Amino acid sequence: MKVIAYARVSTTDQADNGISLDAQIAKMQSYAALYDLSIIEVITDAGESAKSLNRPGLQRALNLLRAGKADGLLIVKLDRLTRSIADWQDLIDAYFGERGGKQLLSVNDSIDTRTAAGRLVLNVLITVAQWERETIGERTRDALQHKIRNGQRVGKVHFGYDLAADGVTLIENPAEQRTLALMRNLRAAGCTLRQIAAALTQRGILTKEGLAQWQHQTIAYILKRAA
Repeated sequence: MKVIAYARVSTTDQADNGISLDAQIAKMQSYAALYDLSIIEVITDAGESAKSLNRPGLQRALNLLRAGKADGLLIVKLDRLTRSIADWQDLIDAYFGERGGKQLLSVNDSIDTRTAAGRLVLNVLITVAQWERETIGERTRDALQHKIRNGQRVGKVHFGYDLAADGVTLIENPAEQRTLALMRNLRAAGCTLRQIAAALTQRGILTKEGLAQWQHQTIAYILKRAA
């Protein structure tokens, strides 16, 4: 079976973990020898993040797979390819699933999609990764909502509020709260967002950033957050 050996390191990997390209290549060569794989080309991406599939080395490897030059892709670990669930789904749909017909082999993860067990492990790992991402997202949202309920700052200080002296707690800005009430009243009276922006500008009321000219998009954003 002909495979392409693909290795990647990011600057963080090199600095913190000492994962070198040479070490990855050596592992893949040993694996290939053990399982009777023929490496037709070794392709690397140095200093490239896994956030995107748009990496020179990886794109060359995928192009070779599309052209039928190799039967599969050999990597040391799944995260050398990508950490994105969406990207994984794209790769499986286009290359490593039934439609693509190519094989994926990962040394450290003991994945060989030529076997039913290997395909199962790959799907399980991807599902677990997606579950972890969603769980982290839920925890983050819960933590943010808890801060908001307790009047604590979450990101940018929005119109109508200022930071207290402790740099964390939000307190109402009386002048901005009056402006916010005016926005609501004008909106309830049937004014468009552009009309509200024009009215605030004409009255000389400043935006949170100190600008004299109001934009209707700003009004929409403020009213949506304050709803």
